[in-house]
Amino acid sequence: MNFQRGRPKEEPEINLVPMIDVLLVILIFLVVTTTYSKFAELEITLPEASDQEIDQNMERPEAIDITVTAIGEYTINSVPVKSASIEYLRDALHSAAKEQEDPLIVISGDENASYQSVIKIMEAARLAGYNKITFVTEVKPGN
Repeated sequence: MNFQRGRPKEEPEINLVPMIDVLLVILIFLVVTTTYSKFAELEITLPEASDQEIDQNMERPEAIDITVTAIGEYTINSVPVKSASIEYLRDALHSAAKEQEDPLIVISGDENASYQSVIKIMEAARLAGYNKITFVTEVKPGN
């Protein structure tokens, strides 16, 4: 026997409200549980090349001059560095800084020096706690 003969059939429907609620809960969960990494950054001053004459009599803060050659050799204040390990460079920076709190580190790199050679100096400075780093550039005539 068919007892549903006179009843109209209900059309199936999808209720979107519970689905939106579930998606909102998932979104809130992801926002709350996501970890945001803060990378240690060095405060560096990017070099600018200009044609202006520089006053050589201007007072310059105490600086540590570091030179990187094309083959990856280092000198700190014109003293050759025996080892190129980051720990040795850090100790050499501490020795060169003497009693200065946060000296300015001036990196003079050969144009053919590897990127890794310069990064080693920057990492050694970070480990030593020195945040003031700048790079030396050369102004070519006619530019």
